[in-house]
Amino acid sequence: MVSIGYFLSCEEFGPRELVRQAQMAEEAGFQRLWISDHFHPWMDAQGQSPFVWSVIGALSQATSLPVGTAVTCPTFRMHPAIVAHAAATAAVQLEGRFTLGVGSGEALNEHILGQHWPPPGERLARLEEAVGIIRRLHTGKRTTHHGTYYRVDDARLYTVPEQPVPISVSAFGPKAVELAARIGDAFCTASPDRELVARYRDAGGGRRTVQGGMKVCWAPDEEDGLEQAHRLWANELLPGQVPSTLTRQKDFAAAASLVPRDAVADQMVCGPDTERHRARVRSYADAGFDEVYVQQIGSRHEEFFRVYADEVLPAFHGG
Repeated sequence: MVSIGYFLSCEEFGPRELVRQAQMAEEAGFQRLWISDHFHPWMDAQGQSPFVWSVIGALSQATSLPVGTAVTCPTFRMHPAIVAHAAATAAVQLEGRFTLGVGSGEALNEHILGQHWPPPGERLARLEEAVGIIRRLHTGKRTTHHGTYYRVDDARLYTVPEQPVPISVSAFGPKAVELAARIGDAFCTASPDRELVARYRDAGGGRRTVQGGMKVCWAPDEEDGLEQAHRLWANELLPGQVPSTLTRQKDFAAAASLVPRDAVADQMVCGPDTERHRARVRSYADAGFDEVYVQQIGSRHEEFFRVYADEVLPAFHGG
């Protein structure tokens, strides 16, 4: 049976509100949490971007749910040794209930230090090297590394969890999926793509956990929900390399303005029809996903959590 978690959006909400939503998610019966890691929101309309590691510290004291980043880029604005340090501390705070989700990043967040933004192949190579460094540091042993992209000089983490931090790797295309199967403990993506799951398992992922994220906008009126979803998250439907190469919120907003409302309606369940919400979750389960993380867009979180507790989660978790 698929496990359903809640997706905390650092692009839309400040740190205190994210903690409040996490507590409501646990009370409603969600079984785990994802939290995004961004320096910038995608568009100014989203409006927030707190430092994820501070929020995770607060979550460790406010809920008992497992927490994972979705996802952290450990290759540009943060050196992999620093990400290793942050993730090890998070795992200790959460008593082993932490998963480090990693990905190759977007220029939106990673260009801020003025570094060259390379093509996809190099970004994946950097990610592979970074994950190797993180795993070595998480052993608690002294680490020296002189690699193609990174150097680590006689570093040791003194605060490490009893068990290694699981690493989930984000992927959307064939090469990234093969990398995820090679270096990750789990695989995460953002659409119920059965073929992508099969490629991951065939490439060596086997029975490792497959995680998926989905956005909805529960609202008492479908048009109202669609308006919010289109205004705040039309960027989710930008094609190809566009999301990974733009650097400014106003450029994302300009590109997102070209996304039709009907396309958003096809991708995100909007409105009060709980059967459509259940069907969207079911599409991930049918595609072979083990965990699904639901994000409520915009406002109305109290109503969203009540409806999911009463009419959506019981279809998958029992009760």
